[in-house]
Amino acid sequence: MKICIYGAGAIGGYVGAMLARQGAEVSLIARGPHLAAMKANGLRLEVGDESFTVHPRLTDDPAELGPQDYVLLTMKAHGVRAIADAMQPLLGPDTAVVTAQNGLPWWYFYGLEGPYRDQRLESCDPGGELWDKIGPERAIGSVVWQAAEVPEPGVVKLGYGERLSLGEPNGGKTERIAALSKALIAAGVKAPVRPNLRNEIWTKLWGNLSFNPVSALTGATLEAMAGDDGVRSVITQMMSEAQTIGEKLGVKFPMTVEKRISTARAVGAHKTSMLQDLEGGRTMEIEPIIGSVAELGRITDTPTPAIDIVYNLVVMRAREAGCYAA
Repeated sequence: MKICIYGAGAIGGYVGAMLARQGAEVSLIARGPHLAAMKANGLRLEVGDESFTVHPRLTDDPAELGPQDYVLLTMKAHGVRAIADAMQPLLGPDTAVVTAQNGLPWWYFYGLEGPYRDQRLESCDPGGELWDKIGPERAIGSVVWQAAEVPEPGVVKLGYGERLSLGEPNGGKTERIAALSKALIAAGVKAPVRPNLRNEIWTKLWGNLSFNPVSALTGATLEAMAGDDGVRSVITQMMSEAQTIGEKLGVKFPMTVEKRISTARAVGAHKTSMLQDLEGGRTMEIEPIIGSVAELGRITDTPTPAIDIVYNLVVMRAREAGCYAA
């Protein structure tokens, strides 16, 4: 089984290191100082008080690797569009592509029963480029619950979380997804196969679409936002609007809005990834996280006044900081 991790930064590095330690045939595609450090010294993964170093195959050129059984895309959503052409040498007739991005995946409506079946989302996939160049039939969805960082080139540190849920767009337990789940579990990564991954996608998105952009506007942590009555009311309204949309699409939410906010507050003084990107001058994941829900509001004829206000404000904030990608 050949597995390629494309975008071997924090999450990709974590998964790649776990697979490599298990002896899997895994290749990592990275770039810059991080790639140079891994080539020189190996990839070190730090988990709690323990650490280990692995030496998987490393490159910045997909053409060196050839067709794979699985390609895990672990860069941010806008990064996937940037490598849609470069990844083509990795795609054989039966290659599965695992999408591990925040927000709604570009294949969301692929095979989904109902009036929106196979509809493309402009916010997630402008011009349908990924749909055409990768193909939704290759897609295996995932929801990443781990938080990791690259404290220095060549080193990945796992912060918290251990689950990487997997799901076929049609909800089936295919041979390909069962084999991938088995390989990840053998490597120490909890990778359950979900019969309806879209429910879990929305559970994570619920928090990201509200807390992330609001944090970028306020500079506040999860704990601070959830503890402020005024900000909490905005987040509550955004989540309520999103829940209405999700339920129109058949999504079942496992908890109330209040419980979801309390869960985020319990994480403590944590800065969201969107706020960290803003502070670091990096491109922010706005469109797949909040722009996509605003688009779904229009598609399903659902008013989204709070989401629209926050979306417009955070887009301007990102543009002013040079951190926006349409």
